[in-house]
Amino acid sequence: MSLTLTSFGAARTVTGSKHLLDVGGHKILVDCGQFQGLKELRERNWQPLPMRVEAVILTHAHLDHCGLLPRLVQQGFRGRIFCTQATAELSKIVMADAGRLQEEDAERANRKGYTRHKPALALFTEDDAARAATLFQPVGYERPVPVAPGVTVEFLNAGHLLGSSFARVHIAGGDKTILFGGDLGRYGRPVLPDPTAVEAADVLLLESTYGDRLHDADDDAAKLAEVITATVERKGKVIIPSFALGRVEELLYWIGLLESQKRIPELPVYVDSPMAREVLREYRTRLNELDPEITHMAAANGAHVRRERDVMAFSTARLRVVASPKESQAVQESNAPMIVISASGMATGGRVLHHLRRTLPDERNTILFVGYQSVGTRGRQIRDGAKFTRMHGEDVPIRAHVASFDSMSAHADANEIMRWLGHFKTPPQLTCLVHGEPVPMDTLKARIERELSWTVKTPTQGERITL
Repeated sequence: MSLTLTSFGAARTVTGSKHLLDVGGHKILVDCGQFQGLKELRERNWQPLPMRVEAVILTHAHLDHCGLLPRLVQQGFRGRIFCTQATAELSKIVMADAGRLQEEDAERANRKGYTRHKPALALFTEDDAARAATLFQPVGYERPVPVAPGVTVEFLNAGHLLGSSFARVHIAGGDKTILFGGDLGRYGRPVLPDPTAVEAADVLLLESTYGDRLHDADDDAAKLAEVITATVERKGKVIIPSFALGRVEELLYWIGLLESQKRIPELPVYVDSPMAREVLREYRTRLNELDPEITHMAAANGAHVRRERDVMAFSTARLRVVASPKESQAVQESNAPMIVISASGMATGGRVLHHLRRTLPDERNTILFVGYQSVGTRGRQIRDGAKFTRMHGEDVPIRAHVASFDSMSAHADANEIMRWLGHFKTPPQLTCLVHGEPVPMDTLKARIERELSWTVKTPTQGERITL
């Protein structure tokens, strides 16, 4: 029986995760994510997706893993999408939001004329996202289910995001196990549990986002407190571009903790993202899947939260989840000191752009990046010291303070990756590094080969590997 693996995304780049498993002619797609960052990567989103896919296995709900499912459906896919229950619910929110933004961006570009396309089109629509949402097949953790003849999948908690998983695929005909790592979570962090230890797999796909780096040591949010306090002293705003899914929850955890310990003043905290309320509600209803510390916090704080009762476990003294564009505009126009958390996390789109347009030119303000910024994104440009950034057809000067730290990253760093690999009792026959830029990927490859003596490969875009 033939068995091949082809990476159509996250191959020597961080985004666009897409891996096609062909088992004797049965085609299974693992993840179907959007490319972000450089124009040459974003343009791949418009290319036809792998044809005749029978089923999709989804590791988690981040846009770079689920964000092209509506386009796959648009191109005729009608199979089932296997994932955990939380991933299904969160992906529905993410896809609907992405479809809405695609349509809004196309409409704005056509109305204001800052597009070379006549007319500008949406990559997919909210209706496409709704059709994709009907195809989810939720599965509990550690419960093997058939996805194609002779092929089963079992999901293991990856500790990266609510519902995130490693997908352990077993091929009956060849008695082979392939572990699709998705994104690997971290150890000893609030909100999420540690990643599940795995002892064996014949083939391993492993992310390498931080393969050459170590995260800042846990400083009990001291740097966050310093940034907030200094900005308040300048009477400015702290704008935090953040993915509404995953990062917002940890930010609220730390800000609430700093307030309770009197290490920062109580400030208005605005979460300005249309999908934030739904995401926070999903986290609130699934506390049993999170770190036990969160459950204890919810029990202790529940009686004191009068507003936004669906975010008891992720609250601050003056939290407001912004719902309407009118309220968002009022927050943008206010000059009072405040914290604004808004998507997208790499400042590639969404409401955060409107906040940035107003705050970037003013040196009283701080733009704080707390997550990975891919090459070619606006967030990477600002973080790396650009003097101007182009936004909605205009050049916006950058005079605000810019701060960045990765202690809140949900991706394992190099040492944490090696720690997780240390649980394997026998080495995989082949380890494929994906989801990383070339330098960290190659650095991690060399380290694994040197320290573990494993066989490691870094697939290129479209490369077909016989397993």
